[in-house]
Amino acid sequence: MERKILLWLVSVSLIALALAILLPGGRQTDPDPKLPWDIRIDTLGNSEVFGLTLGKSTLDDARDLFRSDGEVSLFITRDGQPALEAYFERIFLSGLRADFVLVLDAQPDLLLALYDRGSRISRTTDITRKIELATADSARVSYLPIRLINYIPYADLDTQLILQRFGEPAERITESATGVVHWIYPESGLAIGLNPQGKELFQYVQPGQIDALTESIRTGASG
Repeated sequence: MERKILLWLVSVSLIALALAILLPGGRQTDPDPKLPWDIRIDTLGNSEVFGLTLGKSTLDDARDLFRSDGEVSLFITRDGQPALEAYFERIFLSGLRADFVLVLDAQPDLLLALYDRGSRISRTTDITRKIELATADSARVSYLPIRLINYIPYADLDTQLILQRFGEPAERITESATGVVHWIYPESGLAIGLNPQGKELFQYVQPGQIDALTESIRTGASG
């Protein structure tokens, strides 16, 4: 009897250990998993992924989901166009760890006002400048909808797994300088950048905006 009890205790301990490995930090399983391949398109063509609906869900919605305020910054790219981004680092969602960079949808006059009130302008690359928002503006942008989701998983995903989960892409675009290959899925509003030297990048937009994203990728690949 004692031997049976001992074996039972060992089995329970092993199961608990396995769950701790699969669910870091003792997190419970998600009854409504929010996984990178679970993309839902409604009858109006709106795209939902990670529990966020592009064009409708706001920065506040993302903050509630991620349980983090994130870091919001304004970027000026090489073509002089401003982009408002919210960066969330090391987020656990449905047992998977990743970084999220959300591009927010803001009117040009708001972006100009944010730029004028911003501070600590720094250069992140030779072609991109970063402007830190004024304290009050960090709260003002919380109502803005999410236009694009950048998802950078911590786990290294091989091509076989991506094919299994997403299927064959409609198009592949290769960056000659870096070797990154972008897989384009128009119907899902998704582009996956496979980086042989680094982490993969998943970019989600509404399907109606995939052509613009693809053209941007194509321009960057040839630039």
